[in-house]
Order: sequence, then C-alpha cells, then structure tokens
Amino acid sequence: MTRSDEPRATGSCLCGSVTFSVHGPLRDVIVCHCRMCRRLSSHASAFSACAPGDLRVAPGRNLRWYRSSPSARRGFCSKCGAQLFWEPAHGGHISISAGSLDEPTHLKIIEQIFLDAKGDYYDVVTAATDAHLQPDRPGIAKKT
Repeated sequence: MTRSDEPRATGSCLCGSVTFSVHGPLRDVIVCHCRMCRRLSSHASAFSACAPGDLRVAPGRNLRWYRSSPSARRGFCSKCGAQLFWEPAHGGHISISAGSLDEPTHLKIIEQIFLDAKGDYYDVVTAATDAHLQPDRPGIAKKT
C-alpha cells in the first residue's frame, strides 16, 4: 500500500461482516433528529461524510441498501442490522454513521439538525457549551 492509499479512517458494523475504509477527508459530525433517523436508530443519528469515491467497502454480501425516501437511501448490515451509511440521491457525498468508525476519529460534532422534529422524550444537550441555536436557521444547533 502506498502512503497516498492509506486510509484516513476505517470502520465496521457491529458484527464485523461489513468493513470499510475512507481514503479522503471526512466531514465533522452532524447529528440528525428527524423522524426517519429516530425510527432507524431508535434515537438521533450522528453522521460524518466523505466523497463517494473515497469510501471503499470490503467485498462481501452483507451490505444492503434501503430506499428510505425518493431523496435518499440507507446502507445497513443484513446480518446484525447496523446502520452504516446514508446517501442522498444527488450522489454528492455519502454519510457514514459516526459510531461505526474506529477510534480515534479526531472528529467533532459541528451541527444538530431537525431539532423541531426531535422526540418529546428528550432535550437536546450539546457536547460543549459553545454550541447554540442559530437565529438565522431556527431549530438548528451549530458549534461556532
């Protein structure tokens, strides 16, 4: 493996049947509180992202895709059910479940979205006191 081909990050599902590597920059983490993410993960979902060409999934038969809406599909392990990827139909990036990444990730939560759709059973608590609601984007908490 050449130095330029070394992965920036690696990860897997819970059972290890789906493994992947990222060979380019990763976006910091965005936490989504929308109803679809809450239904899929049983709570808010946290995702990093990369360019589609930078993601390499190891060959195997356990990665499955589910078209969750006309605008996106979600990748998961068919063996353990772990949520791994979210890919918008425009194909400009692919989101990677932050919890599936091997540590250290060196990533930080930079934004929380769809706060107005969050579950009624919890309050949004930011990872640090330097995150706040943005007045120009109601319902979105963003680290500044």
